[in-house]
Amino acid sequence: MKKTLLLVVCVLISVAAFAQKGTGFGIRAGLNYSQNGDLRFADVQNAVDDLVTGSDGRIGFHVGFYGKLDFPKIYLKPELVYTRTKSNYSGTADYDVSKIDLPVLLGYKIIGPLSIFAGPAFQYTLDNDLDGFNIDDVENDFTVGLNIGLGVSLGKIGLDVRYERGFSENEANLIINDVTSTVEGRVDSRPSQIIFSASLKL
Repeated sequence: MKKTLLLVVCVLISVAAFAQKGTGFGIRAGLNYSQNGDLRFADVQNAVDDLVTGSDGRIGFHVGFYGKLDFPKIYLKPELVYTRTKSNYSGTADYDVSKIDLPVLLGYKIIGPLSIFAGPAFQYTLDNDLDGFNIDDVENDFTVGLNIGLGVSLGKIGLDVRYERGFSENEANLIINDVTSTVEGRVDSRPSQIIFSASLKL
């Protein structure tokens, strides 16, 4: 997986460098509304299991840059983005994930400034934080997701909305110790999010 990510990074850098000389290179930033999967935990001493299904969405953010290689009806748009997602379990435990996203998007120009796009998003998890728990291990630091969305290009300004879903199953181990008990569990760290972005061509 690491070799695959290295190859993707090389391709992104090459395309972005070419795009600087050709059709576009810039920055993008925005907000994301995200949710994560199930939270499962157990009281080790009392052998009690519990399951919190899904999470409540919260607002996060992202910032990064892109390269765009334009053709008459299609375009290729690789991106490198830092993303911070937030979600909440049962109204009490906030779950924050920091990651590096590398979407590689293929777009189709529908009419005028309007286009649709889709493509894989290669993700590297930097940090997991769940209130009240120590997260000591993530099953996969490298994961793959899908981006699909709609964009508008207004000169140097771009606006888009997209949906992202993590493909790879990925869980983080968590543990909490107090005077009376030890609680262990796992949280599904795959994101499901709606992303709103603005971009500026440099």
